[in-house]
Amino acid sequence: MTDRIPLLIDTDPGVDDALALLMAFNDTRHEVVGLTIAAGNVGLKHTVANALKLCEVAGVDVPVFAGTAAPLLHPSPDAGYVHGQDGFGDVGYEPAKRQVEAEHAALAILRLSHEHAGKLLLVALGPLTNVALALKLDPTLPQRIARLVVMGGAVTCQGNITPAAEFNIYFDPEAAHIVFEAFEHIDLADWEAVVAHGLHHDRVIEWLKAGSTRGQFYERISEKTRLWSIDRRGDHWHAADALAMAFALEPDGALDVQARPLSIELEGTHSRGATIVDWRRQEGREDRVAILMKYDHERFERLIRDALAASPA
Repeated sequence: MTDRIPLLIDTDPGVDDALALLMAFNDTRHEVVGLTIAAGNVGLKHTVANALKLCEVAGVDVPVFAGTAAPLLHPSPDAGYVHGQDGFGDVGYEPAKRQVEAEHAALAILRLSHEHAGKLLLVALGPLTNVALALKLDPTLPQRIARLVVMGGAVTCQGNITPAAEFNIYFDPEAAHIVFEAFEHIDLADWEAVVAHGLHHDRVIEWLKAGSTRGQFYERISEKTRLWSIDRRGDHWHAADALAMAFALEPDGALDVQARPLSIELEGTHSRGATIVDWRRQEGREDRVAILMKYDHERFERLIRDALAASPA
């Protein structure tokens, strides 16, 4: 019997996902019970391989479940131009020796929700396709989830993939709609919060000098992304999934959270995938989404720094 909080991470690794996973692996209060993998940042073949490799580098024995290879309805672009075509900077790492589990990610989500009913922390770092499929198979899933944390959206429609939409939601807005309608409460770390919590490149470089196996691997796979960020976004690097993971692991670090109704735009010519927040509660809907506005920045940086410096488990 353990008092550790069971943590299930749905993810599409991705350089920023990798940093968030290292943070989770390093947190002794949580037990990562599985990684369910979707396509998103890059194709499913790469996101699965990246998850397996990161577990190997970190020295953790966490089952990895492959999920959806495409959005529910419409094709979407990936982010290989940011993360590298393989999602891990195209460094040519040696593939992991371990294999992916046979069980589909959506089925694993449901099984683990039963095994850890009422205690499971579900953190969704990528497109929500796997979670949506699980909900379609079993609409009672939310009743067994203690807390759902989502990285996604742009709450005033200042997107990073279109002028109005953030990448994770835009990749599969139908899946996001299913999830946001099904759960009575979601904790959201959106792209605009990420921009407000940028990490200065010089500080990140210092953290990467820690000399750990994890840190050295992360320095290699993140170099392309960090150089892209310097060229496009200036002095600060934006680690989206890391902020969501900080909010998940240490929610008391949140200094400002605003609860509001939120809808997913599915059809707009210029706004498909946008997260529409009813800031003035004009439609009379419930405040189902708790939106992270401000997080303790020193704590956020500490969690990242400690994860990069950690020794393999």
